Amino acid sequence: MADLLRRTLASRAMSEHAKDPRNWPDEMRKEWGSDGGATAAHSHRERCFSAFRAVREKLDRFEPDFVVIFGDDQYENFVEDIVPPFCLYIMDEIASRPFERELPRVNIWNEASSTVFTHRGHAEAARYIMNRLGDEGVYLPYAYRLRSPRGLAHAFINTLMYLDAERRGFSYPVIPWHVNCYGGALVRLRGGRLSRREVDAEPDPPAPSAAACFELGRAVARALQKSPWRAALIASSSWSHAFLTSKNDCIYPDHGSDRARLDELREDRCASWRDLTRAQLEDAGQHELLNWAALAGAMVELGHKAQLIDFVETYVLNSNKCFAAWTP
Repeated sequence: MADLLRRTLASRAMSEHAKDPRNWPDEMRKEWGSDGGATAAHSHRERCFSAFRAVREKLDRFEPDFVVIFGDDQYENFVEDIVPPFCLYIMDEIASRPFERELPRVNIWNEASSTVFTHRGHAEAARYIMNRLGDEGVYLPYAYRLRSPRGLAHAFINTLMYLDAERRGFSYPVIPWHVNCYGGALVRLRGGRLSRREVDAEPDPPAPSAAACFELGRAVARALQKSPWRAALIASSSWSHAFLTSKNDCIYPDHGSDRARLDELREDRCASWRDLTRAQLEDAGQHELLNWAALAGAMVELGHKAQLIDFVETYVLNSNKCFAAWTP
């Protein structure tokens, strides 16, 4: 992520004012330090992995029959042929190759680019959920296979890899629920390969609203309450992203907006996320908070209370990370 900031600063589109560290917030200069964020990155990762271990411990104590993951799709399965607001994937087994890239990339586990991660799905439960939503008059897209040749989209496979950072295995079946957090923008820009100057001015069809995501979560919770299974729900995404926060020259996240969401979580006011407007989310670089809005809807429906595990803030590592757990 420090490399992402370096590339952003090197961009011709970046103003000289934004490139000059003297114009950065004090905390950002301190975090960048004399090593380009390397020391901060190490500390940031340790805190994140400690929080992931805490989440995994809670998951293991609960022993769910499956996990439903709300995650975004970044030009991985939602491409030119169809861009739905949501899509649930009904599969019995999922094979993923997250390190397979045109250019090899080192990872902290020293795992080869050919490494395959295989996770069980739960097709029966996925069909059950969709059928119960249909009973309520909620009809949504679903699919029996992933379009991405590398398997699970990064929002999902990263979550599973980090929840198994010690590589003890992740035996719980997985139901991926994709949320179109970016509307049509990533598709029209070919996943970021085109610039906005190369497309017409008419805005892309939007992402689903926070209210739509919240209500989806409520409906999923009602369906699961009637089911014979124990289910865990996970929202996969960081909060404000620097590269999406134009008002900060795309170099650091919107800490003010993230802290407001954090206060709402701590004070059990996540129901207010339903009223977040698209303009608010996009102004704050919080596009992916839509995944959390779906989770919040489910937790409000069930009457569960949030417990904050950690909130890891950063100026130079692209995004703030929140870890929390809701329990009865």
